[in-house]
Amino acid sequence: MTTRAPDHFALFGIEPRFAVDADALERAYRRVQEQVHPDRFAAGSAAERRVAMQWATRANEAFQTLRSPLKRAAYLCERHGAPIAAESNTAMAPEFLMQQLELREALQAARSDREPASLARLREEVDRLREETIAALSEALDSLHDYPRAAGLVRQLMFIEKFGEEVAAAEAEAA
Repeated sequence: MTTRAPDHFALFGIEPRFAVDADALERAYRRVQEQVHPDRFAAGSAAERRVAMQWATRANEAFQTLRSPLKRAAYLCERHGAPIAAESNTAMAPEFLMQQLELREALQAARSDREPASLARLREEVDRLREETIAALSEALDSLHDYPRAAGLVRQLMFIEKFGEEVAAAEAEAA
């Protein structure tokens, strides 16, 4: 076992694409884990145990990245020289920003009114926006290979995911 780590996709022997078969990814992950699990090297030297632990950790991190659409898209963008740079690159389309403001106002109103139906509508809107953005990411990454555009979509998806967490928290408070 060597310590040189392949990229996440190569580690699992899958094609580096945004569209990933979740079941195939899961099977590949289990296959890799069987090969590198530290328990298999319990009787080995300290160096072998350390390398096995490093590989198991790497496999876990790669799996967590590839199974999340947001993390997978960001990983692909970074691999192709289009950093997400969410902290420094805050440029967003004015329409998207206006939509975010309107959604936040609707969430505030739903929280104030303690209206479960309004929160459910917001949850549906978040789900719709998430699906649309993921579809746009799939096109930008797998069809167009437009990584800068995809990086912008990743930043938008980050906003949507964060807003979805806020809606979920509001739903929990209202329950």
